[in-house]
Amino acid sequence: MTPAPMDAGAPSSRPAAVEVRHLRALVAVAEEGTFTDAAIALRTSQASVSRLVAALERELGVRLVRRTPRGATLTGAGQAVVVRARRVLGDVAAMVRVAERGEDGEGTRREVRIGYAWSALGRWTTVLQRRWAAEQPGSVLVFVQVNTPTAGLLEREADVAVTRRQLDPRRFATAVVGTESRWAAVAADHPFARRRGVRLGDFTGQTVGIDARTGTTTQDLWPPDAAPAATRDTHSVDEWLTLIAAGQAVGLTSQATTFQHPRPGVVYRPVLDADPVPVRLAWWRDEPARWIEDLVRMVTELYREAG
Repeated sequence: MTPAPMDAGAPSSRPAAVEVRHLRALVAVAEEGTFTDAAIALRTSQASVSRLVAALERELGVRLVRRTPRGATLTGAGQAVVVRARRVLGDVAAMVRVAERGEDGEGTRREVRIGYAWSALGRWTTVLQRRWAAEQPGSVLVFVQVNTPTAGLLEREADVAVTRRQLDPRRFATAVVGTESRWAAVAADHPFARRRGVRLGDFTGQTVGIDARTGTTTQDLWPPDAAPAATRDTHSVDEWLTLIAAGQAVGLTSQATTFQHPRPGVVYRPVLDADPVPVRLAWWRDEPARWIEDLVRMVTELYREAG
């Protein structure tokens, strides 16, 4: 005889088979607010995220997420589970770091992973790696590109992140290590390409490519009466550069991009009257490491040397 299906709200007599991937999917939905954005953050499909959350709900026997036309919201049970899921993911990430990156009792780590969404540290990226290797024998800096708002911190793909946007101060500690000027990115045959520099007012009437999730360009840079004609949303620096090279938009970015991403068909010009972009290093507030102070000092010195 086929057994009757178990009621979703009834307790199960067997232990729940909860997996780390289930927890990652739930936390991503909680952080991003939609299944679509959670899928982008996890670099998977929306259907996969939905299946993982549904599987977790079946294992726990309780509804965790409400699907709404505007996105997804956590139920009361979902909020409680997410708090514990973050702790579990943090413990798992710490275990992996100790095993794979060689952290010892002195707080020394053979490999430090620095996440970035777009441009790392520009011209200073490889300079920093060499200085670190010279001052921290046996340890290496590895830069990893993760195009999410926390540049890999939330996803536990990075130990520290380079960010040009302020992160949630309740969860992440940050240090401003320098500033960068803003530059326009335009197609080689665009009129801006023939100038030595441009001004914010020159963008009036232009279509501007932006990355709303990780970029530094927002409508707030312009007064209401001098805003660009339109914006085009992009989801990676490669997509952004391709759009610009085709003449379908212009861009506004920090100086690091000009060093990190030279592209045939794209010309960079300084924006003469734009405020500089603060460059920050960020890390989990409750997981400070001894090497953080050395890293902040070293990066700050590099920006200071550049004047």
